Amino acid sequence: MPKLTKRAVDALPLEAKDYFVWDSQIAGFGVRVMPSGAKTYQAQYRKGGRTRRVSIGRHGKITVDEARKLAKEVMGQVAKGENPAEEIAQHRRAPTVAALCERFFDSHVKERCKPSTQREYRRAIDLFIAPALGSFKVVDVERKDIAELHHKFRDKPYQANRTLGVLSKMFNLAEIWGLRPDGSNPCRHVPKYREAKRERYLNQDELQRLGQVLAEAEQDGSETPFVVAAFRLLILTGCRLGEIQTLQWSFITDAGMELPDTKTGARRIPLPQAARAVLSALPRLPDNPYVIAGAVPGHYATDLQKPWRRIRARAGLPNVRIHDLRHTYASNAVSSGMPIQMVGRLLGHSQIQTTMRYAHLADDPVRRAAEDNAARLNAIVGAQETSPGLRLVK
Repeated sequence: MPKLTKRAVDALPLEAKDYFVWDSQIAGFGVRVMPSGAKTYQAQYRKGGRTRRVSIGRHGKITVDEARKLAKEVMGQVAKGENPAEEIAQHRRAPTVAALCERFFDSHVKERCKPSTQREYRRAIDLFIAPALGSFKVVDVERKDIAELHHKFRDKPYQANRTLGVLSKMFNLAEIWGLRPDGSNPCRHVPKYREAKRERYLNQDELQRLGQVLAEAEQDGSETPFVVAAFRLLILTGCRLGEIQTLQWSFITDAGMELPDTKTGARRIPLPQAARAVLSALPRLPDNPYVIAGAVPGHYATDLQKPWRRIRARAGLPNVRIHDLRHTYASNAVSSGMPIQMVGRLLGHSQIQTTMRYAHLADDPVRRAAEDNAARLNAIVGAQETSPGLRLVK
């Protein structure tokens, strides 16, 4: 055949086996005819002693002239020392984002992250990342893809930003594992959404109502003594929920609670007398090492959210989270005049910036001191103004 044309390709007969017809004008450019009737344009060349072939496009989807132009481009790449067929094969073998997710979770998250973080990462992968990007090749993901996914959850800025953080870590590791070029993380320069920080503190009246409900729940048996004790300990120690939930009797010493593993590593938490009184009132169940015993023998109470929703409803605190008890502990400490650094140590913060969210509360004792001092001075000045012999100078 002197030259491939549309009419000539249309006229090619079907045979029992596939066969090739080559163009006379461009070496290596041809068409493959399949028994099924499919006809695809090909670019064929030799590289490393082997014949390599690149499928350019299907007849009918692209024209002969378009295929001829693409074939010239392929031959140009070969002339430059490239191997387009191998690049295509490598891309075909390249892992998908779904595969990267699983490798990331198995090789990194399970080995380096705490159980609570593992659950958070698993949730982000299963609910947000895999459904949107799972079928993408890792090498094909671009910044616009990440930005689009991030934008999709703009009404939930916290979740959008956490998902972006998980993706960023995944693609950093993809570079380390050789799945993407260095410096190609598509999450770079995707701005996070502003998050409205929730700083909910219980005032004195709310704390009194909560304390009354806890006492009533313990007396009427609507909640177990372990559940009631858990919330009292959270109020009195400022601990994180997981720290109290998984507290073991063996961790309690004369120095306080010696926790071997927390969000910020091993730490010692002071146990004030009020907290020790709560602990001393709790029974120690046989064969159960945990302070906050659960329904399953030998285990701790795994779900404190449900009883908390019942308790806060009885106390008239519908929007208060368990973590707000920790905020309340911190806010009371700062408002009483305790230095920020000391509050940070009590809370187990690894960075002072985390504790600085309560810094504005430190103004309260200063403001009260200023008022008291000015009131005393004003009383003296006022007494002098009414004293005989004083003259007002204008």
